[in-house]
Amino acid sequence: MLTAYDAMTARIFDESGVDMLLVGDSIGDNMLGHENTIPVTVDELIPAVRAVTRRVRRALVIADLPFGSYEASPEQAHATAVRMFKEGGAHAVKIEGGARVAPHVALMTGAGIPVFGHLGFTPQSENMLGGKRIQGRGDDAAERLAEDALALQEAGAVAVVLEMIPAPVAARVTEILRIPTIGIGAGIECDGQVLVWLDMAGMGDWSPRFARRFGEVGTALSQAAQSYVSAVQGREYPGPEHSYEQ
Repeated sequence: MLTAYDAMTARIFDESGVDMLLVGDSIGDNMLGHENTIPVTVDELIPAVRAVTRRVRRALVIADLPFGSYEASPEQAHATAVRMFKEGGAHAVKIEGGARVAPHVALMTGAGIPVFGHLGFTPQSENMLGGKRIQGRGDDAAERLAEDALALQEAGAVAVVLEMIPAPVAARVTEILRIPTIGIGAGIECDGQVLVWLDMAGMGDWSPRFARRFGEVGTALSQAAQSYVSAVQGREYPGPEHSYEQ
């Protein structure tokens, strides 16, 4: 799984064999200039979901439900998920939280909406967690995380994202669940892995510890832009081959 926020990257990732594309509220701090994901709205996310689903041919497209769009009640979650499906064309949705959102998951899955859970470090709860901190450390915390995962499964979730938790804890959760786990900073024993595509492709000066830079797209893009500027200023571009005759 990779994140995708537009048609071009969705097409490239889909053709590259990526199984799942997450149109995440991570669009906030990666594409919209916010400090975190909390300011992202449903109305901002739906056009990105629509762009991604229009260009994929094989990948499953999962849409995040942004902060404030599902927590109040199962009915609120269902209404937001319906918008993601009807207006965005999503194939599934993702929400953060464990047992407390199990009723939300049950209502959505009962209505035919596939739901991914999200446990561990949950970015929408960053202020309650005291920042970007590893979760699930210690026996009690690990047990609560496992209980939350089981609650999501019993509510009908089709998969669970595990973020920033110790690898042995993620391995244990993966072992006890019947549904797949998708890890991000959760070790190798998860059933799948997800990264924000900008981290994966080396688009920034900094990447989290759990991210591996599989390319340096940011450097290549910067070099291309500098070459363009130089060619225009030096009147090397456009050349005759880029111009039309009368």
